[in-house]
Amino acid sequence: MFPVYDVIIVGAGHAGCEAAATAATLGSKVLLITMNMNTIAQMSCNPAMGGVAKGQIIREIDALGGQTGIVTDESMIQFRMLNRSKGAAMWSPRSQNDRMRFAELWRLKLENTTNVDFWQEMVKGIIVEKGKVIGVQTGMGLEIFSKSVILTNGTFLNGIIHIGEKQFGGGRTGEKAATGLTEQLQKFGFVSGRMKTGTPPRVDGRSLHFDKMEEQKGDQEAGKFSFTHTTPLETQRSCFITYTNRKVHDILRGGFQYSPMFNGRIQGLGPRYCPSIEDKIERFSERDRHQIFVEPEGWNTVEIYVNGFSTSLPEDVQYKALKEIPGFEKVKMFRPGYAIEYDYFPPTQLHLTLETKLIRNLFFAGQINGTTGYEEAACQGLIAGINAHHTTSNKEPFILKRSDAYIGVLIDDLINKGTDEPYRMFTSRAEFRILLRQDNADLRLTKIGHKLGLANNTRLENVLTKENNLEEIQHFFKSQKFTPEEINNWLSVHSSSPIKEKIPLERLLKRPELSIKDFKIGTKISEVLSNQFIDDQLLQAETLLKYETYIEKEQLLANKMEQLESHHINSDLDYNKIKGLSAEARQKLENTKPSSIGQASRISGVSPADIAILLVYLGK
Repeated sequence: MFPVYDVIIVGAGHAGCEAAATAATLGSKVLLITMNMNTIAQMSCNPAMGGVAKGQIIREIDALGGQTGIVTDESMIQFRMLNRSKGAAMWSPRSQNDRMRFAELWRLKLENTTNVDFWQEMVKGIIVEKGKVIGVQTGMGLEIFSKSVILTNGTFLNGIIHIGEKQFGGGRTGEKAATGLTEQLQKFGFVSGRMKTGTPPRVDGRSLHFDKMEEQKGDQEAGKFSFTHTTPLETQRSCFITYTNRKVHDILRGGFQYSPMFNGRIQGLGPRYCPSIEDKIERFSERDRHQIFVEPEGWNTVEIYVNGFSTSLPEDVQYKALKEIPGFEKVKMFRPGYAIEYDYFPPTQLHLTLETKLIRNLFFAGQINGTTGYEEAACQGLIAGINAHHTTSNKEPFILKRSDAYIGVLIDDLINKGTDEPYRMFTSRAEFRILLRQDNADLRLTKIGHKLGLANNTRLENVLTKENNLEEIQHFFKSQKFTPEEINNWLSVHSSSPIKEKIPLERLLKRPELSIKDFKIGTKISEVLSNQFIDDQLLQAETLLKYETYIEKEQLLANKMEQLESHHINSDLDYNKIKGLSAEARQKLENTKPSSIGQASRISGVSPADIAILLVYLGK
C-alpha cells in the first residue's frame, strides 16, 4: 500500500509543515502523517506571527528558502515593527494573521509540493532495527517504512487538558491525545518530562464595546516577512487594548481553589514569559491591573482572541471575570481558556542536527524538544527536514552556528543547556544580535539556502543586487563631502549643530538626530537616493554606517568563537581519562559528546578551567 519513503514526518503543526516542505523541495519522498487533515498548520494559540526575536527567526527561515514567511505574508491582517524606538538589533517584525487563511495556505502549499504524500492517523510507535529507525507503526497496526523519521508531536503526547477541576485527554480542545509513543521511547532509553502551556478564552467580537478600549493600529506602511515579492497589506485590521482591574482579580482569586495550577494537579512547568492570568495575579500581587490585547482571528470572522488572559480556571469563573473588563460587559464566550499538560524529551538527547543520539535517523523538532511558539517550532522543522534529507542522501550534516542565525542560537541552547521549562527565543539570548538583525537575514543565509537547494536562483540574484546596492550607498556617504556653506542651513532646520570644515556625509549621518530619510529631502543628494535605491536598502545602509564600529567588534568576537568551533573533538573521546576535569564537567561532556571545543565551552557546568585542560589534553 505504501512505498518506502525517504522521510516520514509525524505531526502537521508548524514544525511538521516546514519539515515536509523542506525535505520534499530538496528531493526526498515525504509522507506527512497527521491525526486530522483539517487542522494542518493550525494556529492553536494566538493568531499572530513574529515578535521580539521570533520575527528574526521567520525572516531567517524565509532567507534559507522556507515557507513560513510567505504563508505569514499572504494571510496577514496587520503588521507592526516592534521596538522602533530602540537600536536596529532590537527591531522585530510582528503580524496578526487570519487563522483560517494561514492553515489553508499551508495545506495548499503542501498539496502542491511534489514529493509530499499525506496520511491521517495516529502514530503509536516507531520501528527500529539495529539502532536505526526504519519506519512507524500506526494506531490501526499499519507499518509504514522509511529511511528517516521526524517526530513533531507538539502538545499531543499524553496530553491532558485542564479546565478548573475538569481534566480530560487531548492534544488540543476537541482533539484526542497521542498515546503509546512516549512509553516506547522510554523503553529505548529516552528520558521524558512534562510541560504545560495554556490558552485564553475566545469570545464573540459582536458582544464587545471597542469604543471603551484603546485602538492599536498597524504600521502606516505595512512591512512583511518574506524577501520574495509577496504583496504588502494596503488595508489592515486594528487590535485593541484594555485592562483588568481589582474586581476582575478578586473574582479570579475566588476560583484559585479550583485551579489545577494551585492545587497540584498540573506537574509540568509553564512558559515563564507568557504566564497565565492566575500566575500574574499571584506573582505581581501589588499590581491593580494587567494589560489585555484584544486580537481579531481573521478578516471575516467575529471570533476574538483575548491575549493576556490565558487561564485554566473553571469556565464560570472565567466568564464572570471577563464581564468586569472594560468593553467586555456583555461578552459572549465561544469557548473557555484551558491549560494543557504534555510530554517532552529534554533536547540534550539530540545532536546539533536534531537527530537523536540513541537512534540513528530519528529526529525531534518543535515542542517535543521543550520549546514554545510557532516560530521556534518552524525553524526546528526546517533544520530537521534538511538533515533528514542529508542523512538519507549521504550528505554532510547541516548546522548553523550561533553567529549565523537566531536559529543557530536556539538549537545550540537546547542541545548544550537543555531546558526544564518551555524555551522561548529572545534577542538577549544571542551574543551577536547586532550581526543577527531582521533586515540582513537574506544577506546572512540566502547563499547558504541556495547552496543547499532550497533558495532558488531569483532569491540569490536579489541578494547579490542588494549587496551591490548597499556597497554603493555606503561608498556614496563615505566619499561625498559637504562644506559649511552647503549644509549648515539645512543642519539648522534639522536642529543639528553646524560644521566648521568640509566633512564626509558619513559623519553627519552618524549623528543620532539625523537619519537617511532626512537626506532624501532638501539636499543635493536627494535625487540620487530617491531614484536609485529602495527605502529598505537605504535604511539598512544607514544601520551599517551608524553601527559600523559595533558591527566590527562583534564580528571579531564571532571570528574568535569560530576558531574554537574549528577545534574538533572525536565522538569516541573518553572524558573519564582526562585528569583535572571537574566531576561535573566529565559527566556533562560524556552525556553531550560535543563535536568541538566551542560547543564544549557552552555546556552548562563546564568551566573555563575545564576547557583549558581539554585544550592541553588535545594538544591544541
